[in-house]
Amino acid sequence: MGTWLNWLIVSRRLRVYSHAVNDSLTLPAYFEFRFADKTRLLRVISAVFILLFFLFYTSSGLVAAGKLFESTFGMGYTIAVVVGTIAIISYTFFGGGGLAVSWTDVIQGLLMAAALVIIPIMALNSMGGWGEAEAAMAASNPNLLTFFTDMEGEALGFVAIISLLGWGLGYFGQPHILARFKAIRSDAALPLARRIAVGWSAICLFAALMTGWVGIGYFGEAGIGDAETVFLALVQALMHPLVAGILLAAVLAAIMSTADSQLLVSSSALAEDFYKALFRTDATQEQLVWVGRFAVVGIALLALLFALDDESTVLGLVSYAWAGFGAAFGPAIILSLFWKRMNRQGALAGIIVGGVTVVIWERLGLLGLYEIIPGFIFASIAIVVVSLLTPEPDAEIQKAFDDVASRY
Repeated sequence: MGTWLNWLIVSRRLRVYSHAVNDSLTLPAYFEFRFADKTRLLRVISAVFILLFFLFYTSSGLVAAGKLFESTFGMGYTIAVVVGTIAIISYTFFGGGGLAVSWTDVIQGLLMAAALVIIPIMALNSMGGWGEAEAAMAASNPNLLTFFTDMEGEALGFVAIISLLGWGLGYFGQPHILARFKAIRSDAALPLARRIAVGWSAICLFAALMTGWVGIGYFGEAGIGDAETVFLALVQALMHPLVAGILLAAVLAAIMSTADSQLLVSSSALAEDFYKALFRTDATQEQLVWVGRFAVVGIALLALLFALDDESTVLGLVSYAWAGFGAAFGPAIILSLFWKRMNRQGALAGIIVGGVTVVIWERLGLLGLYEIIPGFIFASIAIVVVSLLTPEPDAEIQKAFDDVASRY
């Protein structure tokens, strides 16, 4: 639902508005030109939060790569993470621009989707069908097959349900997802793109869920050491080594297709929103490319420090970064596209309040509530209140809003 709503209400408006306001390449640039921020504060603060939360997001990819190499080649975790980091840095450093990333993502995405669909089907076939898998799950823990209860059979409370649904709010603020909206070929391509994106997400999420379920039945009480490696374990148990190699390459493709998007958005923030905006306004494109490339290396090495903790999980790191982006940028993006009265001060307040709330809430662990919920709510309130308490946008900004709105 989050994917669908993001494509439905944000994609067209963001693409049109980004092109209208100086053909903004990055999210910080969009905010700066959308609100005519001469202080550049919006751009810099936005870039700070992008770099902060992408450190954790990129770290999750390095943890996943480490688990892949550890499981496949029997490496120690530390060596496996370092090897994975080198692979991802090399790929992104020499990987070219947005068009190259888009084409490689298509191939990698198709390979990943095929692998996710094939493995649970193969596992079910080897077990004798869904009935056998269901019986094995019921024998392991019958609560795994009941909705609205946890693994101990206790009913999920309001906080748990809202926290799980809150993941859907995160889509509106992910810079690497929003960047695709701005890069799409034309407005006419958006409906087809939306159907492809939602269909692909539905297939992959359902196949991933099936992989987890079937893995419980296939491995039985013996289980596996790390639940996040269930797909890797099934591939190696079910497939001929040659085929297994191709499918494990699909896992690496999934990791790299996400990591390259994150690293390229981060490097763009450093090159465009720090280096060019604050230090070298006359920087050439070649200089920006090299600044971006070295930024890729620097960000990846910082992310490596987080990933080296062998207690780290992919889901834990992703959930934190997802909440940070969703709360910091989601309300600001939505309101900037729909509310003419929103001004620079409101946008700045919303980004800061959303990002800081996530950091503090996660540290304190208040109420057991996923931090994106309070972050999104407080950011929205901050934008509305601050915008109404400060002068309305200049007539020129409001006219630009009306001109862009007429093109939707």
